[in-house]
Amino acid sequence: MFVDSHCHINFEGLADRLPQVLENMRSHSVTHALCVSVDLETLPSVLEIASRHENVYASVGVHPDHEDMREPGLAELIELAKHPKVVAIGETGLDYYRLEGRSIADMEWQRERFRTHIRAAHATKKPLIIHTRSSSEDTLRIMAEERASEPGGVMHCFTEPWAVAEQALAQNFYISLSGIVTFKSATDVQDVARRMPLDRLLIETDSPYLAPVPYRGKPNEPAYVSYVGRFIAQQREMPDEALAAATTQNFFRLFNIPSPSVA
Repeated sequence: MFVDSHCHINFEGLADRLPQVLENMRSHSVTHALCVSVDLETLPSVLEIASRHENVYASVGVHPDHEDMREPGLAELIELAKHPKVVAIGETGLDYYRLEGRSIADMEWQRERFRTHIRAAHATKKPLIIHTRSSSEDTLRIMAEERASEPGGVMHCFTEPWAVAEQALAQNFYISLSGIVTFKSATDVQDVARRMPLDRLLIETDSPYLAPVPYRGKPNEPAYVSYVGRFIAQQREMPDEALAAATTQNFFRLFNIPSPSVA
């Protein structure tokens, strides 16, 4: 049984066919999913889905790409995280990929937002979901300065080389791999998949994005996390069932969710 540790099933294209999305999960042996918040404006849709479906959980946070969205304050994040289905803070982090003529120095608003989320994780004792793109040095530095190792969390949709993974592991973080690992060009990610301690590994779709082979280029959905898991099992030369069991157990442990008998 697999678990999708990071998806956006409240997004258009998934939310409007949610019964089929959930049925597809069942038919692909995907038992649970974490629907991740990217801004406060759409958070109600995340919470509504999680409230209606026992096997779907939620997070609270604002994505680093979303500059023009309502800025989350510390007190607000703490209050929103009290919802009974919220199991994490994020997604948060840094993204310097699209600077659009600006310098890294101009991204201080991202760094301050990231610090606010880490402080909310401390206050709520909920793990962080961290996004980092073209920004690993600053991401790891701020994690260390804000003692992110204490609440811990996961580096989601990880695309960095093993040296960065090692530093994240040293800060008490899990690593989550997406459909990117199945791409022929993703040699760094495949290297991480082979070298990761099994008890710190998660798998995800980040759907509706980044569908794995054989669905690359098509809309993604949580059911396809099974392809991610099976590909990683092949890379590690281990049975699919063992990889599924380990990553599922890791999910429930990290997010402090009672593990159901089906997991």
